[in-house]
Amino acid sequence: MAELFNRVDSLVWGAPLIILLLGTGVYFTFRLKGLQFRQLKLAFSLIFRSDKNQGEGDVSSFQALCTALSSTIGTGNIVGVATVIAAGGPGALFWMWVSAFFGMATKYSEGVLAIKYRVKDENGDMAGGPMYYIQNGLHNKVLAKIFAVFGVSVALWGSGTFTQVKSISDALTLSFNVPVIVTAVILTIIVAFIIIGGIRRIAKVAEKLIPFMCILYIGGVLIILGTHLSVLPSVLVLIVRNAFMPQAALGGGLGIAMQKGISRGIFSNESGLGSAPIAAAAAKTDSCVEQGLISMTGTFIDTIIVCTMTGLAIVITQANLTGLEGAAMTTYAFEQGLPIALIGRYIVNIGLIFFAFTTIIGWNYYGERCMYYLGGLNSVRIYRMIFIAMVAVGPFISLDLIFIIADIVNGLMAIPNLIGLIGLRKDILTETNAYFSKDVSDLSGALQEETV
Repeated sequence: MAELFNRVDSLVWGAPLIILLLGTGVYFTFRLKGLQFRQLKLAFSLIFRSDKNQGEGDVSSFQALCTALSSTIGTGNIVGVATVIAAGGPGALFWMWVSAFFGMATKYSEGVLAIKYRVKDENGDMAGGPMYYIQNGLHNKVLAKIFAVFGVSVALWGSGTFTQVKSISDALTLSFNVPVIVTAVILTIIVAFIIIGGIRRIAKVAEKLIPFMCILYIGGVLIILGTHLSVLPSVLVLIVRNAFMPQAALGGGLGIAMQKGISRGIFSNESGLGSAPIAAAAAKTDSCVEQGLISMTGTFIDTIIVCTMTGLAIVITQANLTGLEGAAMTTYAFEQGLPIALIGRYIVNIGLIFFAFTTIIGWNYYGERCMYYLGGLNSVRIYRMIFIAMVAVGPFISLDLIFIIADIVNGLMAIPNLIGLIGLRKDILTETNAYFSKDVSDLSGALQEETV
């Protein structure tokens, strides 16, 4: 049975889906004329602009971004990057950058549609995401429900619970000798308190934890880079050169480095999977384009910044040549790279704990909105109870098969979402052109007034 699901997993996350995800990003990059490059500065400035959060919504644009980042910046940024470099070599990091830059155009498109087609639930809270733009834009309820079912499945039995809970339990046990039962009880209580408070409480927690854990983790890597400045140029050359070596770029189907790097980049930043627009829909804004710009910064932060930090630390310390795997490789890199090895170990393990915890609360919200779409508010209450129960039992069970199934369903989420994006491409282009045409007109009017 396990072998069968492994084959299905390899098929789902194989070349066709990777090409479809990357191809969608390439398409929108050209149709939007490289918007993710031209408007990146504007996108970051919009996050903190004081007059930005004046429209309808539940949380600020910054809180919505942090909620989306809480699910994308997870254990994969520590464990996954190490795994892909071990399999594809340093060049895989370059192909992660490629997937991220094209993925930013996809994430922008998701954000635009999330705001354009969002609705209010019975409590007055915003509800949006692929299920709504597929139903209200494409007018395809069946496809929308398929996406929602996949979303609930991943939240309850995959990325939202078991994988992350197990990572937290293992990290606390190995680093601090915390008994599993203690982890289970405390984690269950904290998660229950946060998710019962809804999106506003989730967003408040996310906007505090995400910046903190990024500063802690990136700060550790910057110290490593600072103490290895002399080798940094040669490491960057190695990464680019390895990406285009014949055995890395052309061998093994799409090429080991290329295939592993692109797939890990997509899996990490979730561009095209359809999860992030669910959080984007809750933002207080009256502009779908501005929220799209803010949403695309999430891909930049996740992959171009956080994943790159992990990758550079590993390659600079040559941890990828040790034969270690996953978290052990990243831990070795921090232990060797920092002046005090113990500090490096704690940074990685504390990072794992916080990254995993924020993924739990982020995916809870995604699953909650998908469940609301399927069954209304009453079903959300039932969903929350099941979610809390899954968190409670997570540390005690080994669920390799369920992890594989969840991975499959996570990949399948992308298919209806990508159909929605391509099907509604005219909406995305129309909204984008109208927004920037308006900006140009406003600027011209202002200049004329100054001249007069």
